[in-house]
Amino acid sequence: MTRIVFQGDSITDAGRDYQDGHKLGDGYPKYVAELLRQDYPDREFEFINMGISGNRTWDLLDRWQTDCIALKPDILSIMIGINDTWRRYDGANAPTTAQEYEANYRRLLTDVKQHTKAKILLLEPYLIDVPDKPYREDLNPKIDAVRRLAREFADVFVPLDGLFAAACVGNETTHWSPDGVHPNETGARFIADAYLKAVKTLL
Repeated sequence: MTRIVFQGDSITDAGRDYQDGHKLGDGYPKYVAELLRQDYPDREFEFINMGISGNRTWDLLDRWQTDCIALKPDILSIMIGINDTWRRYDGANAPTTAQEYEANYRRLLTDVKQHTKAKILLLEPYLIDVPDKPYREDLNPKIDAVRRLAREFADVFVPLDGLFAAACVGNETTHWSPDGVHPNETGARFIADAYLKAVKTLL
């Protein structure tokens, strides 16, 4: 049995059932599970989605013991950061600096290394650029932080911001997402395909 735990915000959550993490929602975790079961029919997997819409790194810290460490994942994937950026702009006056973001993320990853045997798959936060989103000035330093942390902690890394940038050459941004953040089905399948290539190196 290989237990894969997905952690993150609304992009991971994707309408999952909070009462049963095995009900994966309609986002990339669902498609990852379908693809892995298709490609490894003789292997037993357990998929658990613990993404929660609106979460920031602060929120993951608050629930990390119960929603990550206690689950003892074999493979842990994390995508977090867009809300750490968004809250700077939503009028709530609750920004997360790049330094705080990196420190929070480092605490999460250090806990995983110290208290589990999980392989770590990091997905960088992304923004599919659309004209009404001014978030780049805040998000880019956080993406840089994830890349630094990936070199230190991750077993495999998925550079989603760069992958989406490349995929937007020849495609309208709305092909992947209506708002630049939340993927439609095409975008979720795109993330799942990138995830699959990465996670196969850990199996």
